[in-house]
Amino acid sequence: MTNPNTLSHPFKQEAEWQKLQTGIVALAKTEVLARFEQVGAEEKDDGSLLTEADTEMQKQTQQFLAQNWPQYAFLGEESSSEEQEAAMNRDTGCWILDPVDGTSNFAIGIPVYSVSLALMIQGKLVAGLVYDPSRDEMFSARIGQGAQLNGKPLIANTPKQSLKQCSGIIDFKRLSAELATKIATQCPYSSQRSFGSVCLDWCWIAAGRGQVYLHGAQNIWDYAAGWLVLEEAGGYSCDLNNESVVVAKVIKRSAVAATTKPLFEEWRNYLEIK
Repeated sequence: MTNPNTLSHPFKQEAEWQKLQTGIVALAKTEVLARFEQVGAEEKDDGSLLTEADTEMQKQTQQFLAQNWPQYAFLGEESSSEEQEAAMNRDTGCWILDPVDGTSNFAIGIPVYSVSLALMIQGKLVAGLVYDPSRDEMFSARIGQGAQLNGKPLIANTPKQSLKQCSGIIDFKRLSAELATKIATQCPYSSQRSFGSVCLDWCWIAAGRGQVYLHGAQNIWDYAAGWLVLEEAGGYSCDLNNESVVVAKVIKRSAVAATTKPLFEEWRNYLEIK
């Protein structure tokens, strides 16, 4: 467990923390929410979608962060791979932004998307925000200081005691055919969802809106802030190799998570994670 006192950052102070949250909310409302159902989308080289909201939210957020906390580098989903690698290697730390997580939903009028921002220092995630403009919900977390939803403590918990009672948030598309088939034919839980915003997936597990989670391949901007929210809320996670989801690299990672330790252990046993 990382000792939060060994990592220096300004967001231990409430004034700076509130300044960051207020700024991100204002930008999300102006650059993202105001464009909902108002813009078209284009396809990127990897097949994912890009809208004006993605590019403008990233541009304006980068400027806001540089004006207020210039000591940190900036890594955005829409940055070039060279810029992403350079930011990740900055000794002082870097911001990690997904300007619109759930662009596919956003582009076709499904109100399930979010803005995700995390701060990584020395390979550790120290602060994270996930803002849902459609619901005006701000999930936030600071290392060693707990998680919050709209300023109120967020604690991962659920009255569901067994895996068979649970709802799973599962992304089948990115799983191996063998694992996807096993889940589909030997369903271990009560019901299954896939919402299309990885950042919200993590936060909704923390809030008990689903109890177990599985995703086969997500980038650091997808999971960084949401992972910290769940971690600080007291939830549990690992990858499919039983290692930490978080690595200080721009590579895809699998993710397994649950609200409580008993459910996490039962879920891992079902997935045959050793």
